Amino acid sequence: MNSKKMPRLSLFVQYASTAPALPGRPQLRRWFQRALQRDLRVTLRLVDEAEGRELNRQFRGKDYATNVLTFVYDEPEGLSGDVVICIPVLQREAAEQGKSLTAHFAHLVIHAALHLQGYDHEDEADALEMESLERRLMLELRHPDPYQEL
Repeated sequence: MNSKKMPRLSLFVQYASTAPALPGRPQLRRWFQRALQRDLRVTLRLVDEAEGRELNRQFRGKDYATNVLTFVYDEPEGLSGDVVICIPVLQREAAEQGKSLTAHFAHLVIHAALHLQGYDHEDEADALEMESLERRLMLELRHPDPYQEL
């Protein structure tokens, strides 16, 4: 019997995008849960290009919409954060990279979940560690290697 306690996830999803056929909460929860190593409270906001661009400009000083933004708050009651995924950018990237929308969406959720838990890709060693974990988690979800060149 495995006595290891599973990390708890508190997930709030805000659908602020007009894109059709977005993943439902159960699917999004499954992707986040796969990458969970500790208890986490997260708000995920799915946005269109105008909001994605404004948030990237406001918080990163870059005047374009990016695929995902992650904001971490290490609060006294535990780890929490906000994740913003820009749906038009996600769709464009999936098409350009020859990936399914589902696989690319899963990857961005896993990528953001890892950022929330302290992973980053600021230097080569950290990037290799994070990418290796992302590859393993995507394989567990039966999705292809997100970093494989097509």
